[in-house]
Amino acid sequence: MKNLPAEIKITVSLFLTICSISLYAQESVLKSTNQATLLGMGKAFLTDTYLSPLEYSGLTMSLLHDRISPTKHFDEKLLLQQQFQIQLAFAKNPSASASEYFGEISYNVNGLYPFFKNEKFSFLGGGGLDASLGGIYNVRNSNNPGSLKTSVNLDLSAMASYNWQGATFRWQVTTPFLGVFFSPAYGQSYYEIFSLGNGKGTVRFASFQNQLALRNYFTVDIPLNNLTIRTGYLCDFYRTDVSDITTKIVSHQFMVGLAVESLNFGGSKARNSKQIKSSYY
Repeated sequence: MKNLPAEIKITVSLFLTICSISLYAQESVLKSTNQATLLGMGKAFLTDTYLSPLEYSGLTMSLLHDRISPTKHFDEKLLLQQQFQIQLAFAKNPSASASEYFGEISYNVNGLYPFFKNEKFSFLGGGGLDASLGGIYNVRNSNNPGSLKTSVNLDLSAMASYNWQGATFRWQVTTPFLGVFFSPAYGQSYYEIFSLGNGKGTVRFASFQNQLALRNYFTVDIPLNNLTIRTGYLCDFYRTDVSDITTKIVSHQFMVGLAVESLNFGGSKARNSKQIKSSYY
């Protein structure tokens, strides 16, 4: 370097400086969290032979929060998806002479690994856990008007996404394969279970033999100026068959909401970061 002309020394120094800045920028890439809150409305079909042999159908609506965030696992490639949903349904029997009401709170969490990814298409797979608590209430019944619905399952999930002309299309399917759910025996009253303490056998082991469920989720993200509109279709199918009691809950919903990207920081990193200024701390 001592014998080189000054112009070459300056050029080399600038080149090394640019390379170091580029490497620093690559190392300091911040991965954002994608989250959306959507409102859904559609039709639900309710069958619970503990309450009635008939199928009830009617309006259903839900509030869904969908969140996909990065993790540090598997070379920072594994994504964590969380979904929190509140769903209500108001249904009537075929002759519209009786009503049923359905309500449920559910939480799903899945780890998704990108098995294939390029600029336009990606395919991810993995699994996780889901938990739900809800029930069906039949207005006509007097002795046993309600049926508790609660379960915890291990799930398998697959997701594919495609970017086309600025829009992002996503299709995801999720199904449980092992778990537990609550179900009384045929003719066993809830008074007997909860008041008299005779609840033996009401917690059932779940597998494909007695529980079938599938969540089919399709969305389209459309960017408009500073907003990203997310719209799509959500189909939930749930069926259990145990102790001569068949339960089937099916819903088809049109979903619409807003999707945003966010950066999440906490602890000392949030207070001492030179790149991000908090409006609160």
